[in-house]
Amino acid sequence: MQMPITAHDLNMTLDTITGGRVSGDARAGKNPFVVTKSSGIPGKAVTETPGLVWGRPDQTLKKVAVMMTLTESAIELAGATGVDAIIAHHPIADASNSGGVLLRTYLDLYNVSVFELHEAFHGLHPGIAFLHGHDAGHVNISYSNIPGNILFVGNTLEGVATLSDILSRLDRFMDLEMETNILENERKTRNCNEIMETAVCTRGVILEGRPDNPVNKIMHIFPHTGFTPVHMERVLKEHPMVDTVLASISRVFPEHALVEKARELGVNFICGNSHALEIMENGLPLARAVKMLLPDLEVVIFKERMTSIPLDQFGGKAIQDYAQNMAENYLIKKQG
Repeated sequence: MQMPITAHDLNMTLDTITGGRVSGDARAGKNPFVVTKSSGIPGKAVTETPGLVWGRPDQTLKKVAVMMTLTESAIELAGATGVDAIIAHHPIADASNSGGVLLRTYLDLYNVSVFELHEAFHGLHPGIAFLHGHDAGHVNISYSNIPGNILFVGNTLEGVATLSDILSRLDRFMDLEMETNILENERKTRNCNEIMETAVCTRGVILEGRPDNPVNKIMHIFPHTGFTPVHMERVLKEHPMVDTVLASISRVFPEHALVEKARELGVNFICGNSHALEIMENGLPLARAVKMLLPDLEVVIFKERMTSIPLDQFGGKAIQDYAQNMAENYLIKKQG
């Protein structure tokens, strides 16, 4: 008879996948992957606690969802589709990730446990580098002693010889032809050509260099983690054969100081996948690993899809009339 899988079992599985990064007493300061993130905004700091964040360790699990960022929409989808637990990549904050209400009251209502695995998952596999066409021969997940400031340096893989090869490779792996078709179908269905979607409008782009410029050694950076032009200059001294700077997860724009520094130093600068595609880069490998270690557990992917729609073309006439009524009669203060 098959023994039931519990939240504790899943927690230990995540500990196995991460090589022990989930275990350890966070309160005693024995887990270096328990990290507090703060911009200095009063009351807005959040502490990452890899593993089980909310739920009973003895809860029986049959169906688990892997996703990037917990939202109230994800909690609702879990409740409606029989998901017992959610593994979120990004750190979870009370109310912020549960529609403004307490995690305990919302999650307990649907009997959903929640796990997180952010910094504790970073650096475990070379997949992001592989997808972008290099081998990540050098990896640092806290460059310049900044937690989460990830740096890869590596040689290009077979078949990747130019900047355009990187872009073509990403389009293929991310199945951007399918994402473009879905967007075009939505535009036709809603009769609105102004709808935009994150994966399509943030596809890879060259900011310094020509498409046919040769690429041999890549400095792979993640601008949102705190990587600076000073860091770029230092990395080039440490790895003088680098000819291309590749930014992914987050990106910069042509006038950014990082692009200016790359131009000054005579190297290419290219933006790869945006954060909107990390579910494929990190989420899917994690989900596969969980399934391999717990084969009797049903594993699904919660994929976020963010679209932009002009105000006047959002929804149908009934909801537009409703919004006009609420705004005009309750939200706009009458003058005189």
